Amino acid sequence: MSWARIMAPLAGAQADRDLLASAATLAKAFEAELACVHAPADIADLMPWMGEGFMGGVQVTALESLKEAAVEGARAVGALAAEIGYSRTRVISLESPVWAGLAMEGRLSDVIVFDSASARGKGPLAEAFQQLVADEQRPIIVARPGLKVGGVAVVAWDGGKEASRAMRTALPLLQKASSVIVAGAPAASSRNFDLARLVEFLSARGVTATSQTLQGTGDAAGLLLGTAREAGADFLVAGAFGHPRLQEFIFGGTTRSLLNSDGPSLFLSH
Repeated sequence: MSWARIMAPLAGAQADRDLLASAATLAKAFEAELACVHAPADIADLMPWMGEGFMGGVQVTALESLKEAAVEGARAVGALAAEIGYSRTRVISLESPVWAGLAMEGRLSDVIVFDSASARGKGPLAEAFQQLVADEQRPIIVARPGLKVGGVAVVAWDGGKEASRAMRTALPLLQKASSVIVAGAPAASSRNFDLARLVEFLSARGVTATSQTLQGTGDAAGLLLGTAREAGADFLVAGAFGHPRLQEFIFGGTTRSLLNSDGPSLFLSH
């Protein structure tokens, strides 16, 4: 099993440059297609504000501005993709309804790459991040500076279905890692789980891993991030939104703590 299509949602701004470079790093490591998907602001989102059957001067101006911005954004995405210079790059510019197109492109991709700003609820693609990871349940990589494939990976394990999905989906990444650490904090979890069982599971799939039991009953995210820092991890693989989504957003949760951290790049799956 490998990854054949890496997707990068892009807003069509210069801020996309670093994200696209990270996505290209991943695509090159797997010799995968790099799908540069331009997701402009959707004209359909303005319709409720305009009201039925009414098109005044302000509304017409707003529509024209959105159309012009979409054209400029598509041009910027094309230029950035050409600048990357990766031969297996494909540029796609979505039209209204943008969200439906973005969801479909995500379903046809092995993994989707976002930057830290979107993951933290900032910027034009923040809503797309939340929808793709929580509603579409697509595997997501939150790319941090210095992202690389083939380094140290930490797998957060609590025996839950979210952690299981993340670990299994991340297998192509783990198979390329120089070192894999399975980490869990039994005292901080309501579940019973054995880290050694996951080490065995990974070994049968070509991944040599070691286990590390984290001591403490407090914040699991803090314990995991501390382990990742000590190991010099390049990736932290974790399940996302293990509690009801509303509860996660109101009270924070481990996922929110990981997203707001300055730790390694994240591989998340819900």
